[in-house]
Parts: sequence; structure tokens; C-alpha cells
Amino acid sequence: MDCVSAHGLEFERCYRAVTTRDARFDGQFVTAVRTTGIYCRPSCPAITPKRANVTFLPTAAAAQQSGFRACRRCLPDAAPGSPLWNTRADLAARAMRLIADGVIERGGVPALAGSLGYSQRQLTRVLTTELGAGPLALARAHRAHTARLLIQTTRIPMSDIAFAAGFASIRQFNDTVREVFAVSPTILRDESRRLRGDTLPATNGMLTLRLPYREPLDAGWLTWFLSSHAVPGLDLWEDGHYTRGLRTPHGHATVRLSVQPGHVRAGLALHDMRDLAPTVARLRHLLDLDADPVGIDEALAGGQESERGPMFSPGIRVPGCLDGPELLLRTMIGQQISVAAAATHTARLVEALGEEIGGPVPRLFPTAAAIAERGTEVLTGPARRTASIVSAARALASGDLRLHAGRTAPDLRRDLLALDGVGPWTADYVTMRLLADPDVLMHTDLVVRRGATLLGIDLGDTARWSPWRSYLSMHLWKQALAARPAPARTGNTAAAVVR
Repeated sequence: MDCVSAHGLEFERCYRAVTTRDARFDGQFVTAVRTTGIYCRPSCPAITPKRANVTFLPTAAAAQQSGFRACRRCLPDAAPGSPLWNTRADLAARAMRLIADGVIERGGVPALAGSLGYSQRQLTRVLTTELGAGPLALARAHRAHTARLLIQTTRIPMSDIAFAAGFASIRQFNDTVREVFAVSPTILRDESRRLRGDTLPATNGMLTLRLPYREPLDAGWLTWFLSSHAVPGLDLWEDGHYTRGLRTPHGHATVRLSVQPGHVRAGLALHDMRDLAPTVARLRHLLDLDADPVGIDEALAGGQESERGPMFSPGIRVPGCLDGPELLLRTMIGQQISVAAAATHTARLVEALGEEIGGPVPRLFPTAAAIAERGTEVLTGPARRTASIVSAARALASGDLRLHAGRTAPDLRRDLLALDGVGPWTADYVTMRLLADPDVLMHTDLVVRRGATLLGIDLGDTARWSPWRSYLSMHLWKQALAARPAPARTGNTAAAVVR
């Protein structure tokens, strides 16, 4: 059941989701109740409003634009994000990805429009038509969400929260919180303490947050992905926790993640609190937490079962990335060599050129500029491969190659294929993970092909699996790897390049 289409909302289907309190649709739309002036998530435990009193809106920003306040019981902004921003590739969806990454807070609407290749007027018209709110209102809703998150889960002073959430002044912060939640920031914090116990304080400078996801989630797949591809000095997998540093718009952050029932527990140590929202957005992208696994699994299964039961394990995710340039360069390093060799090469690069930040993961992945300048001194192996990596780094450093979530898949793939040393496999792989593109079938990958053989799936019949071919690729990778007596150690496979 899909309430949301590219052109709007279907009332009857949405109302049915609300009457059944179907949590699967949390984040896909909000229910605005005219008699109370409140908007809720579909699974809100309150009494179901009469159909004559409700309207359905695609975003919290649209509800706020129409004068509705957020429900303080179900916290609609705390739901998983809409899977539409990944499954749709239109202008509105690409804009939402960049807004979540904080582009407007850093550069305003001109920066957002420039990244997307549209005029500000065109962009505002499309977003208002599609999402019920323009770019400034959408960014304001994100600021309100970030503020609410910090108010209810930390003891940070309100003045610091206003700055961290991206507000221009304390007054703007107070006015927005009152308008969106109908109470002052202080009352919002007091309510949270009474209803949910004390807040989660910062420990040794680290915030602890819960990142919700839609059930089910294949935790084993994410565990394999994170633990098998950790690079010494850059990533650390220890006792069920994944720790690493990442470069953020205003500095850097160290994150510590663990998968829990119903949420991912995330510890964040931020160099600059303004980077909270984009860091959370990147973590959700890395773990594909906004996916609709039930809908995807039902579409892929198609009612088919093998003699051993269902063909696919439920809740698999397509890992995203924390940084586009890092994804490309690490993928190029891992081409045609073993997992161990790729880790060794990457670790050497990180040790020599990565920025030191201290802590359990002491360095960041080197900047493209650093690799462009000194990569030939550090990288070893075939000269042609080193030259290709350095050339790609130069294109990234100069701005000739742009890797961000607002690109279209065809344009991104074209630019990647124009690079020396990048073939169709690498271009598809980077496109799939950078854009969270759900419809990339890695049909040339040997492990994917082996998984298809094991399950009796014809990869030539690609249209049948659209638009979920990326998820099919993950299922086939997992099937083939599970059938091996030992972890895969060859290059250009899932084990070699899912980094």
C-alpha cells in the first residue's frame, strides 16, 4: 500500500493507514487535523480523527506552512524519513536530500539552486507544488526538528541549541519552537523529562541519539558490511560498535554506532554543533534507515518461495556513504586487489595524508586535494592504477567532478565513466551508494551472478525487479557470500568493495 505518489496523496489509502496506525508510513506523510490544529504521524496512538476533519500533507513543512502544530505525543518529526527521497529522482527529491545535508544553512537558497542547476524561482515553484512548501520553509522545518532533538535529548543550554540548529537569533529560535510545538523550549524540555525520564546527557563531549528505522532490519548484513571493511586508523569495529571519524561542513565528527531493536544508537562527538543535522542525515544515508523494507521485500519476493522457504531474507539495506569523494577513491583503490591488500593500501594513505583528530579512530580519510598532490608518493602498485586514482582526486579537488546527493543518476554515471580507470561496474556501484539509487543491478559482478545462479534467478529479466534492483543485488551478494566456506577475498566483489 503506497499512499504517496509523485503527484500527491491518495486520501483513502492514507486514511486507511491512519485508522490501522500503520507505522510503516511514518515519515511518508503527515495527518493534519483541522479541529485541533495539530499534525501527526500515521501511527499516532491518539483517537483516529473523523475523515471530514483531516487532510494529508507530504511534509511537516507543508503542515507548518498551513498553520498546524506538531503533535507532542507522537513527535511526527522523529519518524524515519520518507523513502520517496531515494526512490524518486526528480528535482523535489534531490532538493530534499541536499536540504537534509544543510545546504541552505550553509549557502542559502542560491547554493541549493546552483547545486541542482535550476534558478531559485524555478526551484521554489516546483517544491511548493510538489511538497507544499518552498525551500526556506523546508529548511525551517529541519531546523525545528534539530532544535527539538537537542532540547529533548540533551542538557545543552538553549542559546547553544539555537546556534547549533541553524537559527539566526535566540528570538527566531524561540518563535519557531513556539509556533511548531505550541510551547516554549523550556516547557518542551520539561515535558520530555516527565514523559520519558531524564534526557541523555553528553558524555565526554558525546551526544547520544536514537536513529529510528522501519522494521524489519537485517542487522547481520549491516554488521558484515561495517566490520568486514574497517580500515585501521579510519574505522573501528569493536564489541558490536562501529566507530569512525568523518569530515563535516564546519570541521569533523567522531561517531559510534550500534544497531538496537527499533533504532540505531548513535554517539556523536562534534567539533561544531552546527554539524549535528547533516551528520545525522549522513548516518541515516550510510545505513539506509529511511527505506521501506516491507514494500521492497514484498515486491522482490512476488509470492515466490523456494523449497527452503522465502528466497530473500527480510529487511536488507543498501549501504550508502558518508562522503562521496571518499567512496569513489576507496572503490578505485580496491579494484582488482584483495580485501586485505585494499585495506593495507587505504591504511597507508590515511596514515600518510589523513588529518589527525585523535581518539580511537585517529585520522580522517585524506582530502582529494591531498591525494592529488601527494598520492603518487604514497600509493603503490601498478602505475596506471595510481595515476587513475590521482587523476580522479584532481578532478574532485578542482571541482570538475562533483559528487553529492543532488546529482541525477545519468549525469553522475556519465561523469564517472569519463574518468580514466573507471568502468561501468565502478560507475554503477558509486552511483548506487552515493545517491541511494534503489534501481541499480550489479549484473556484471561475479558474486551477484553466483548468487543469482544459486537462487535460479535470470538476471537478463531485469525489468521484473525494477525499481528495487539495488536491493536485489544486496540479496544476491549475501546469498553468494553465505554459501562460501570462508569470507570472500577477491577484488571487484561485494567483500572487496563494499567499503
